[in-house]
Amino acid sequence: MFTGLVREVGTVESFDDGRLTIRAPETARGAQLGDSVAIAGVCLTVVGVDGERVSFDAVPETLSRTSLGRLAPGAGVNVEPALRAGDAMGGHYVQGHVDGVGTVRSIGELTWFDAPADLLRYVAEKGSIAVEGTSLTIAAIDDAGFAVALIPHTLAVTTLGRLAPEDEVNLETDVLAKYVERLLPS
Repeated sequence: MFTGLVREVGTVESFDDGRLTIRAPETARGAQLGDSVAIAGVCLTVVGVDGERVSFDAVPETLSRTSLGRLAPGAGVNVEPALRAGDAMGGHYVQGHVDGVGTVRSIGELTWFDAPADLLRYVAEKGSIAVEGTSLTIAAIDDAGFAVALIPHTLAVTTLGRLAPEDEVNLETDVLAKYVERLLPS
């Protein structure tokens, strides 16, 4: 379980044969084998810790549903270790189970993202969404996507300040919306 409050921006050191190594000093300091850590919004399991570096295995299923496979050395990624008992709950419930990949449409007072149609049914104005693992509030929606208002703090402490039009982003919709849909009679 995550909150979508990014703890640090890590740097991709390498990504070879499904093994992703991130330089993330703060996270590495407290990481242990088997821990869950969200990388760009994707829940991954720690398989190695070496100094300031943490390693993960990304299986084909993960690579097919996320933008992780496009990461190259030097890329920045949002990093959030899983919640521990007693941690403050901020943001919103984030599982690290990415629903799909969206695309940055435009950047401005509102930043617009295009999203797959099957995800948009879970998007509601003033609802929650995680973009690259960052908890955000939806400011507007249209037939092709949604918009968020990004505050200067979020732009400074996450990778969202580095986005450009047409960049791909990992999206996780609000888990509560998915369960409500599942429970309603068809």
